[in-house]
Amino acid sequence: MVPNVRLRHYSAIEAETVLAQLVDVYLDAHAGDGPLYTAERYERQLAAHLPRPGWASVTAWAGDELVGYIYGFPLGADTRWWDGIQGSMSSGFTDENGRRTFGVSELVVRRSWQRRGIARALHDELMGSRAEERAALLVRPDNTAAQHAYDAWGWQPVGRLRPPWDGAPLFEVRTKSIMPN
Repeated sequence: MVPNVRLRHYSAIEAETVLAQLVDVYLDAHAGDGPLYTAERYERQLAAHLPRPGWASVTAWAGDELVGYIYGFPLGADTRWWDGIQGSMSSGFTDENGRRTFGVSELVVRRSWQRRGIARALHDELMGSRAEERAALLVRPDNTAAQHAYDAWGWQPVGRLRPPWDGAPLFEVRTKSIMPN
């Protein structure tokens, strides 16, 4: 990773102090990725996700500049995370209890800071702090850079999912074991 970039864990309460910066990094990382990636939609996403029990984030800072972050939360029994999943999943695959699966919602790095090991450092720091059995994430099938990174980091494709909201794209579902050895 780049020297002079420091990682910091944030709780949901602490993240409230940097919400505008979270949105800025998200928009920078997704510039040109299409109409889904707007400030308004992402602010709604953050407002829905921050109150989730166990929400956690790791951020990357270069001086006073937020250059990237990852966040997620454990999937509770009432989760809608798996709504819209396609394909044949094993029995019980989508059963959740708040301790089984950590859902990774975002991993973003400013474009000018990409390809420097920051995403990997954020990923490893957050995954290393989790006690759930597995993690899950959604990635666009056309995001080949992310696909290659997730392959290298041990994530396995398990199916496809189209969230049940207007204009939702089709995502690839990936999981990774994070159970402590």
